[in-house]
Amino acid sequence: MGGDKAISLEEIKNETVDLEKIPLEEVFEQLKCTPKGLTTEEGEHRLQIFGPNKLEEKKESKILKFLGFMWNPLSWVMEAAALMAIALANGDGKPPDWQDFVGIVCLLVINSTISFIEENNAGNAAAALMAGLAPKTKLLRDGRWSEQDASILVPGDIISIKLGDIIPADARLLEGDPLKVDQSALTGESLPVTKGPSEEVFSGSTCKQGEIEAVVIATGVHTFFGKAAHLVDSTNQVGHFQKVLTAIGNFCICSIAVGMLIEIVVMYPIQRRKYRDGINNLLVLLIGGIPIAMPTVLSVTMAIGSHRLSQQGAITKRMTAIEEMAGMDVLCSDKTGTLTLNKLSVDVNLVEVFAKGVDKSHVLLLAARASRVENQDAIDAAIVGMLADPKEARAGISEVHFFPFNPVDKRTALTYIDSDGNWHRASKGAPEQILTLCNAKEDLKKKAHAIIDKFAERGLRSLAVARQEVPEKSKDSPGGPWQFVGLLPLFDPPRHDSAETIRRALNLGVNVKMITGDQLAIAKETGRRLGMGTNMYPSASLLGQDKDASITALPVEELIEKADGFAGVFPEHKYEIVRKLQERKHICGMTGDGVNDAPALKKADIGIAVADATDAARSASDIVLTEPGLSVIISAVLTSRAIFQRMKNYTIYAVSITIRIVFGFMLIALIWRFDFSPFMVLIIAILNDGTIMTISKDRVKPSPMPDSWKLKKYLQPGSC
Repeated sequence: MGGDKAISLEEIKNETVDLEKIPLEEVFEQLKCTPKGLTTEEGEHRLQIFGPNKLEEKKESKILKFLGFMWNPLSWVMEAAALMAIALANGDGKPPDWQDFVGIVCLLVINSTISFIEENNAGNAAAALMAGLAPKTKLLRDGRWSEQDASILVPGDIISIKLGDIIPADARLLEGDPLKVDQSALTGESLPVTKGPSEEVFSGSTCKQGEIEAVVIATGVHTFFGKAAHLVDSTNQVGHFQKVLTAIGNFCICSIAVGMLIEIVVMYPIQRRKYRDGINNLLVLLIGGIPIAMPTVLSVTMAIGSHRLSQQGAITKRMTAIEEMAGMDVLCSDKTGTLTLNKLSVDVNLVEVFAKGVDKSHVLLLAARASRVENQDAIDAAIVGMLADPKEARAGISEVHFFPFNPVDKRTALTYIDSDGNWHRASKGAPEQILTLCNAKEDLKKKAHAIIDKFAERGLRSLAVARQEVPEKSKDSPGGPWQFVGLLPLFDPPRHDSAETIRRALNLGVNVKMITGDQLAIAKETGRRLGMGTNMYPSASLLGQDKDASITALPVEELIEKADGFAGVFPEHKYEIVRKLQERKHICGMTGDGVNDAPALKKADIGIAVADATDAARSASDIVLTEPGLSVIISAVLTSRAIFQRMKNYTIYAVSITIRIVFGFMLIALIWRFDFSPFMVLIIAILNDGTIMTISKDRVKPSPMPDSWKLKKYLQPGSC
C-alpha cells in the first residue's frame, strides 16, 4: 500500500470527500477500486482503516450503575450520617455506633437496589440499531461472488442487491434496471422510491423490486443509518425527575444544616454538653430530617402506575417517564406509521371519471385488473385491497399477458379475455404517460391537469387509468385507440383513532406537532384530516433558508413553538426540534416507529414507540405501545397525572416531616436537654415511610392540564 492511497482512504473516512454527489467514475477513482471488486488482502487492509461495518456498543458497568443510585444529595446526607456514627461517636472512649451505621447502610442499599432493578430495563439503543443491519450480503472479492457477513464490508466493495434484501451499507448503484427501495424507516417517506444507476441507496432500507450491483461508499457509523445511531448514543441528559429530587434534597440539606449549626453553637460552647450526647443529637437531625426513603417510595408509586399502564397497552421502560408524562405539554409525532397506517389507500369519494357510461367502481376495477395479484408493490396492493373481494381483480376474465412497471413507461397493463371472448387491455400509471398513451386532446389534458393539481394541493398522489379494445385478439397487437377512463387519488390514510386522540390531547393541554419526512402538501392534508392545523413548514425553515421572508425573520425557537408541524425532515432535524422545545422549558414527548425517529425518541423527555415500531425505535424510547394507534397515550397521560398527584402529596408530607423533625428534635435537645437515640429515630423513619407507601394507591383525580413541580410553593413553610 502506498502512502498516497492511505491518505486518500483516511480522507474518505473523515468524510472530506463527498462520494454521494460526484459522478460514478470519480467514485471509483477516489475509492481506488473497479467494478470487479477488491482483493481479500485489500479488503482486510481497508477494514483496519474504516473499522467493521457495524455500530459500536457502549457497555455500561452494572456495578457503577448501581453505585450511581447512592450518588445524590439525599444519599450524601445519609452517608455522612453513617460516617459520623462510625467515626465520630467514639470520642469519649465508647465503641463505635455500629447499630446506627448498619441501619443507615441497609436503608441506602435497599433504596439503591429497588431503583437499580426498575431502571435496568432500559435497552441499549445502539445494539438494536445494529440488529437492523443485514447480517449477510452477496460480495464480489477476488473476482468471485460469495455470501459474506455484512460486517466485513468496506468502501470500494462491490455488492449485489436483490428483492427482499436489507441494504447492508450506503452504496451507489451500478448499471442495470432500477430498484424500488422502501426507506420509510429511515426518511419517513410513505412510498417506496425508485433508484436508478449511479443513485445512492441507504444502509437499513429494503429492496422491494429489482436486482442490481452497487459500490459501497460508506460503512458502519459513517452511514446515514450510523449517524442516526450516533445521535442516539450522544444523548445522555439528566432526567427531569432527578432534578426534582435534587432540588428537594437540597432544601432538606439546608434545613438540617441550619438545625445542626444551631445545635453545635448552643450545646457545646453554651450548655457544655458531653461530646457523645452532642454527636447523637446531631445524628438524630441527620437521620430523621432527610427523607432517605423518598426515591424508594416514589419508585414504588411509579412501579404500581407502570403496572396499570401495561394493562392499558403501554409498557414503561423507564419509570421516571411516568412523572415526566404527567407534565408533558408538547407531543411531537411522526406521521408515517404513527398518525397514519403507512398503507396506501384510494379515496373512492374523490375518484374522477372521464369516460362516459363508467362509474367510480368500474374505474377502480380496471385499475385492479392492471395490477399484480401476487408479488405486489405498495400501489398494486392498495388498489386490489380496495375491492370488496381481491379475487374480483381476475374474476370472469382470462389473463393473457401482464406488462410490468418500468421507469421508462411508468405504467402497468394487462391484456385479458372477458367472458364473451372479447380481448381488452387495462392500464394504470403516471398521469402524463397515460395521457400520452391515449393521445389526449388539449381540453382533456387541461381538465386532467386541473384535477391532478387539486389532488396535489391536498397531498394526494394521482394515478391514471385507461382501457383499450384488442380486435385482433393477439397479445402483440397494438389494438385500437386507448381511452382515458379516470384519475385515482392515492393517500396514506390516518389511523381511525388519530383524530380523536389529537382532540383529546389538545383538551388536556398537550400541543401536538407533526414531524414527518414526507412532502409538505401531504403533511398539510394529514393535518387537515386530523384537525390538528395546517400551519406547517418545510425543513428548510429550520435552517433559516425558507423563501418566505416572514418565516426567516422569526427566531427558529419561536417558529417551532408556533408551528403545527414540519415536513421533509431528517433524523437530525427531529432531534433539533425536540432539543429547541426543551430549551424553551417545554416537557416534550415524541412518538415514532422508525430508525429515523430513534435520535429524537432518545432525546425527548418521553420517547414513545408505537405498536409496530422497529427495534431501534423501541430501544431508544421510554414507553412502548402494544396497541395500534395513539389512543393509548391519552390513557397513559391520565394515569400519569393521577400518579403525579400521589407523588406530590408524598413530597409535601416528606418536606413537612423534615421541618418537624429538625425543629422538633432541635428544640427538645436544646430546651429540655433530652438526648434521643439515633437508632430510635432510624426506626421511626422506616416505620413512617413504610406506612406512607399506602399513598401509592390513594384515590386521586388527574389534573385537567399538564402537571409540574411547583417546588417554591411546596417548600414554603406555609404549605406544609
